[in-house]
Amino acid sequence: MASQTPKTSRRRWGSTAAGVLILCVMLFPLYWMLNTALQPASGLLQVDPVPGSLDLSGFSKALGDQGSHLLTSLAVSLGAVVICLAISAPAAYALARFRLPGTRTIVFGTLITQMVPGIVIANALYNSYTDLGLVNSYFGLMLADASLGIPFSIVLMRSFMVSIPGEVIEAAQMDGAGPVRTFVRVVLPMSRNSLITSGLFAFLFAWSDFMFALTLNTTDDVKPVTLGIYQYIGAHVGDWGSVMAASVLSAVPAAVLLVLAQKYIAAGITGGSVK
Repeated sequence: MASQTPKTSRRRWGSTAAGVLILCVMLFPLYWMLNTALQPASGLLQVDPVPGSLDLSGFSKALGDQGSHLLTSLAVSLGAVVICLAISAPAAYALARFRLPGTRTIVFGTLITQMVPGIVIANALYNSYTDLGLVNSYFGLMLADASLGIPFSIVLMRSFMVSIPGEVIEAAQMDGAGPVRTFVRVVLPMSRNSLITSGLFAFLFAWSDFMFALTLNTTDDVKPVTLGIYQYIGAHVGDWGSVMAASVLSAVPAAVLLVLAQKYIAAGITGGSVK
């Protein structure tokens, strides 16, 4: 293998330096959030670039004030994931397996729904939820948050299920498996990566939801952490250490899930591109 020329070497070092610089710029808000959380006694304009000592009192206060809201977000997000996968997996399989007229139009329409502003959907849902008695309920918020991930999940899982060889499904049917059993025992296990990826994104959509949480809840019975932090800022505008600590705590579950599931995400997104 030929050795690299000085020009090629300089270009690679330049690309690496540019990548590191962009990464630092993107991660700086996260660093400043954590830095402010570790200096709860300082005002927003008095925060040192590097904390001289670690003060965890802001985290203790934030956990005491926002702990219940974190649990609410966790419950709502997990429920939204279950509803999202229960709806999108069979829909994706039907669009992938059954060659029905208008399938491409349905998939395209599913993508278009992702472009509808959230406030429009939230206002429409509020009127329906009022008639159905779902306002200020966990199940109502789960349903609304699940709708954020269903279009993405259908498109992602369909692209993966299309690549499943028809011979595998036919072999299961010849062994006596019905359509439902074939779907549960054969298709879903083979689609594990896309299921995990879809579930993760559905969780992230629900975890970060603010519009539905604000619109579909008129009391404090169901208050996710996004709504809790929003109200927390207004009540503790002078205590930015606690506010930033609450923000750090709310970001931890999403960050942990992304780290644990990164290999499944890569496989789930690219799995349907090769047949």
